[in-house]
Amino acid sequence: MLKKTLFIVIIVIAGKMANAQTADEVYDRYVDFNEAFLNANMEKAMTLGEQILPDTAKLKPGIRISFYNFMAQVYEGDHQSMNAIMYYNRVVAAQPNYYVAHRALGYLYIKDISGKPAKEIVVDAAYIGKIKKALPHLEKAQACDPDDQTLSLIKLLYRNIKDQHGIDTLPARLAQLKKNCEDILSTPTP
Repeated sequence: MLKKTLFIVIIVIAGKMANAQTADEVYDRYVDFNEAFLNANMEKAMTLGEQILPDTAKLKPGIRISFYNFMAQVYEGDHQSMNAIMYYNRVVAAQPNYYVAHRALGYLYIKDISGKPAKEIVVDAAYIGKIKKALPHLEKAQACDPDDQTLSLIKLLYRNIKDQHGIDTLPARLAQLKKNCEDILSTPTP
């Protein structure tokens, strides 16, 4: 029985090792993914990206964050909002001042409600929850890259949830958020 168990364990380990990608293989696949992404071949980028996902720990931290950012964009373009949100969240967790991902998150959180006419919007707990998730991201984006449309949207969202205090204190929050803005993903130092 012991020999049989040991044999099965060895087979399982050998099988996993055969399927596991080395760090160099993951990086090479990332280079191919990056090329497909930059050439707007999103189908190929999606296929390569999904092959990389199980082994992202083998990418250097800065490359991993860049990969997550590109993967979020691929998912966003493929109308897979939940996956895009997941990877944009990983980007902002690692690079909290990268406002480009914050803008994407803000708009993704309200995607299913922002295009509806006002008479069709139901202000309930789910709606308020989406707004409260979106607002900090939209505010970071607005602070770093002021845009009249985003500012109007932020104020509208506060009015919709009847938060006048949020509107009144917005200029101070934007001034504070403006102090740390990044528009390019940086590579963390070791």
